[in-house]
Amino acid sequence: MPDTPLNHPAFDSLRRPLALTRAGMVAERATRSLWPVWSVVLAIFGALMLGLQDSAPIEVVWGIGAVVALALVWFGWRGAQAFQMPSRTEALQRLDSTLPGRPIGALRDIQVIGSTDAGSQAVWQAHITRMAERVKTARAVRPDLRIAARDPFALRYVALLLFAVALLFGSFWRVASVGELTPGRGAALAAGPAWEGWIEPPAYTGKPSLYLADISDETVTVPQGSRITLRLYGEVGALRLSEDVSGRAPDPAAPPAAQLGQTFEVQHSGTVEIDGPTGRQWQIVMLPDARPDVAAAGPAERKADGTLRQPFVASDDYGVVSGTATITLDLAALDRRHGLTTAPDPRDAIVLDLPMPFNGERTAFEDFLTDNFSKHPWANMPVTLRFSVEDAVGQTGQGAPFGENLGGLRFFDPLAKAIIEQRRDLLWARENAGRVAQILRAVSHSPDDIFRSNAVYLKLRTAIRQLEAGFELASLSTEVQEDVAEALWGIAEQLEYGDLADALARLRRAQDRLSEAIKNGASDEEIAGLMDELREAMQDYMRQLAENAERNGEQQQAEGEMQEITAGQLQELLDRIQELMEQGRMAEAQALLDQLQQMMENMQVTQGQGGQGQQGEGDQAMQDLQDTLRDQQGLSDQAFRDLQEQFNPGQPGEQQGQQGQQGEQPGQGQQGQGQQPGQGQQPGEGQQPGQSLADRQNALRNELNRQQNNLPGAGTPEGDAARESLGRAGEAMDGAEQALRDGDYAEALDQQSQAMEALREGIRNLGEAMAQQEQQQGGQGQASTSGDAQGRQRDPLGREAGSQGQLGTDENLLQGDDVYRRAEELLDEIRRRSGEQNRPDQELEYLKRLLDRF
Repeated sequence: MPDTPLNHPAFDSLRRPLALTRAGMVAERATRSLWPVWSVVLAIFGALMLGLQDSAPIEVVWGIGAVVALALVWFGWRGAQAFQMPSRTEALQRLDSTLPGRPIGALRDIQVIGSTDAGSQAVWQAHITRMAERVKTARAVRPDLRIAARDPFALRYVALLLFAVALLFGSFWRVASVGELTPGRGAALAAGPAWEGWIEPPAYTGKPSLYLADISDETVTVPQGSRITLRLYGEVGALRLSEDVSGRAPDPAAPPAAQLGQTFEVQHSGTVEIDGPTGRQWQIVMLPDARPDVAAAGPAERKADGTLRQPFVASDDYGVVSGTATITLDLAALDRRHGLTTAPDPRDAIVLDLPMPFNGERTAFEDFLTDNFSKHPWANMPVTLRFSVEDAVGQTGQGAPFGENLGGLRFFDPLAKAIIEQRRDLLWARENAGRVAQILRAVSHSPDDIFRSNAVYLKLRTAIRQLEAGFELASLSTEVQEDVAEALWGIAEQLEYGDLADALARLRRAQDRLSEAIKNGASDEEIAGLMDELREAMQDYMRQLAENAERNGEQQQAEGEMQEITAGQLQELLDRIQELMEQGRMAEAQALLDQLQQMMENMQVTQGQGGQGQQGEGDQAMQDLQDTLRDQQGLSDQAFRDLQEQFNPGQPGEQQGQQGQQGEQPGQGQQGQGQQPGQGQQPGEGQQPGQSLADRQNALRNELNRQQNNLPGAGTPEGDAARESLGRAGEAMDGAEQALRDGDYAEALDQQSQAMEALREGIRNLGEAMAQQEQQQGGQGQASTSGDAQGRQRDPLGREAGSQGQLGTDENLLQGDDVYRRAEELLDEIRRRSGEQNRPDQELEYLKRLLDRF
């Protein structure tokens, strides 16, 4: 396209798009030809702003500077050769290529053919007009700045990233330090110091850096390993550095320029001196890094599951980085009998990493080494344990070795214990394989007598055959040794903890395991676990007895006179056994356990004759009275809120209280057993939410009358006392109703309080009547044991009954100071329970009577 002038008026709208397009072409060509130049410039500025030149030797800085200068010259020359300034015509062509029909070129064209024809000229003018309209819609063309093909390794982005990091973490002022590295600047530095220096302590110390020019003292105390950096300015040789703290030998071959910048670490105390007109001298006192220290903080704790918890304490002047615990077998302290008399197979020491605090100080801390070694060949054997810790410098501190039992899961089932012992011998030495196989065969010779499950017996026989097969072929391999040991472990666990279908078998197993624990001196945690297992087994056994009795549909009684025992008394007996074991009185605990075992095997479940219906009526009556007491309490609360409203009208709490009482009618209990149709309809049902307090009190009084008519225990002292108390409660309700109708809320509250007190007393008397009736008739689900051969009545532990016929004995079971200690413990427990207000009111009243009596 010829570079003709733009005479058409439509070209006036192209001035701005044309200028922007041409500028974009300049940027595009500059980017493609000069991108290495600005990449090098950004990289150098980023390095200088980060101060990399201050930490590098001066020779390296000068070398890099020379290379950078040459690179800039080379890339600049190449870029200048490749760069061509875009012309106006090139810009018009790019702009014209983006418009449909190339209107810019059309406006610059001249009609050659048909210029003398009027029709042709009209068509040409219409075409020019249409092209002029398109020219007015022209927009600047965006430049193409992509140079990925020219920079396949994205080096420009590396330089840009370095510069961005320098903007965030660097400073422009550090760029000026490059000029100070050049010689001949003595005149320029006449007004300031001719040297600079820093002392940087190791990062792990957490101490700040020191600027030597700001230190006026001649003595400087620094940690070991601190780095000293000195920069000397001026002519080479004007200032000289001498030091004896790093222990490095002088390098005679070093160039003189190397004196201008030096960096070294403090390895011992000494002197650092700058000799010259403005020189200084410092006495460096090095603080040596102390070795870390570690030691055991107390005896190891062993959990019931075999977990070992060994406390330790570690310290270091700047913090412990890591630590290990090395465990080795203490052969001298081991009682080597039976399979342990054989020389043990070589086995590496156990090395465990010590736990370190995730946050906080590591200069001094206490923690626990926790692990479970139940399956290890050294389980429950004496070992030597040694701690070792390391600091940031790499110094190691070791604690004194000490003896400890490695711990591990202990088995109390005799058969499981025997299998675990043979597993230990097998892992001790492969030479014991033949002996272990023989002992296991002997143990399992009569499987019907000792195995509770044929599946467990078959697993043991399979393990024995695998052991014998591996031993007969050649020396037992490590793989077979480990496989058999794992199989024996699973068999022992199944014998120890396997589920039993029969509740009595589970109970006997729990009692046998507890007896073994008493003989072997189990820990408190193991005792607690075994006692929990015994309690669960006893509950299952009691439940199975009750289900059998209910399924048989007949009363099961032994010959002779029966004596009852409740679940609470069984629980007290178990607690006493656990207490004796924890006190170390194993003989007494074993005696009680034997008595318990005999009692449980003789235990039967009795069913009352004809008392079940009465018991159901008593329970319903008790529930109805408790519902009435709650309704009376709610009514009293509403009356109190109304009394507050009289003195504080408009109080917002009153309306909320009424809303909370809407729909809550007294006496809405379930229909009791034996009621006739219609008795389940309560007086309060169907009342409107706006019912007055007096009407609600009257409905509650009618409900109490109905309950009095259906009250069980007639003719007994306790039953008559309950009816008398409920009568007084009804009279108080009548008084409360009258006071509410008169608007005397204070009197109503007093009468309601008397009614609630009488209701509580009636509930208590009814409970005593039900208990007396249950004792006479025998309640369903109670355990009983028979009397002795002479017909004398005895309790479940075989003791003679008291003189008044109650459960227990007149004999003194506790002698000496134990009587007063036990009495004090019981009183403390009663006081504790009486202070728990969430307990039922009936129980709290009972506890209160006990405190008043004793």
